[in-house]
Amino acid sequence: MAFHQVRFPLDIALGARGGPERFTEIVTLGSGAEERNARWADSRRRYDAGYGIKSLADMQIVLAFFEERRGRFHSFLWRDPLDHSSSTPEAAILPGDQPLGTGDGTNVQFQLKKRYGGSFDPYDREITKPVAASVRVALDGVEISGADFSVDDLTGSITFNVAPGAGVAITAGFEFDLPVRFESDHLNIEVASFDAADAPSIPVIEVRE
Repeated sequence: MAFHQVRFPLDIALGARGGPERFTEIVTLGSGAEERNARWADSRRRYDAGYGIKSLADMQIVLAFFEERRGRFHSFLWRDPLDHSSSTPEAAILPGDQPLGTGDGTNVQFQLKKRYGGSFDPYDREITKPVAASVRVALDGVEISGADFSVDDLTGSITFNVAPGAGVAITAGFEFDLPVRFESDHLNIEVASFDAADAPSIPVIEVRE
């Protein structure tokens, strides 16, 4: 198996449904009280691309994409239309969007992250498939040149040419995709007419690499 750095057709993904899931075990005690245990530290995204199929041409595109990925075998990139940038969908990407950490004068590598929630109990999600050309970085609120750092678009790691100084706040703005695979080795296609096709379900699931 391998990761194919190619994005699922964007116009079809825009019509998909899905989002994050978590795995929580809940045990109800004899008293009626609950004990809850979060089995996953991170959420995992699922989508159904079938909702994005609008024509026979769309179905042919997905069929070719599915075959090239060998079904579930190879993973690929997916663009979530609701959640694909460090900012909100309607706002511009800014270098101060997301906190990445604080410099110590030695460390030159920092992981891209996106924070969800406020000060109560925020969740920091690691971003592993950024769009490298979109990444903007600031040190203590001042944007730096793209020549001063590099971005690994397979891991989401930023490497500075010179380590940020001790106490320096590091922030970034970026667009990103996520790695997914087809969840089934079978496409259940029904051709409704000459110019239309119906695919009730084409599930894809995020993979952790």
